[in-house]
Amino acid sequence: MRKLIAIEFLSVDGVMQGLGSPDEDRSGGFKHGGWGARFADAIHTTSGRNGLAGTSAYLFGRRTYEKMAAFWPHQPDTNLMAAHLNGTPKHVASSTLDYNDVTWDNTTVMTGDLASNVRRLKSTGTGDLVILGSGVVVRHLLRQDLIDGLRLYVHPLVLGSGTRLFGELPSPLSLKLTGCDTTSLGSIVLTYDIDHDGDA
Repeated sequence: MRKLIAIEFLSVDGVMQGLGSPDEDRSGGFKHGGWGARFADAIHTTSGRNGLAGTSAYLFGRRTYEKMAAFWPHQPDTNLMAAHLNGTPKHVASSTLDYNDVTWDNTTVMTGDLASNVRRLKSTGTGDLVILGSGVVVRHLLRQDLIDGLRLYVHPLVLGSGTRLFGELPSPLSLKLTGCDTTSLGSIVLTYDIDHDGDA
């Protein structure tokens, strides 16, 4: 069974909202959109060191998918991240999209029960299934005990407001640190396995 890994970009206080651009997500009156853009080049360098070869498919929520689909298909294949995202199977969890709404190559729309769909994906194929962003999906799957690992890019910034990655969980989450890296701009990359049987 392949693992489900969530890759998230956060401030020190756990905020994931509005990472990339000023108008990305202003919900709740959030005023700090685009706060993560200045860290992007250093993150890409570290991502390259971590490698993409182990990822065999991606999972997105609808909003993250639409943001990614508006950008990555238009990037050249000389961009390693673009080449990997564009050529790798992508699954988007949505009750509002259908097949005709998606134009990004290798995309499948998943309808119905999310947990059941994810269990099916985990039971087939090889390599890792990776979630990028998609906080609503991540929080739901954490509550279902279906995420096996976290890779957290923690940027040296405290925002003080905004949507945070982790919400309420039915029980504490026991983590095992398996990797730690830094970037030239001071971000920390923390890689954790989730201990499904452990007690925090």
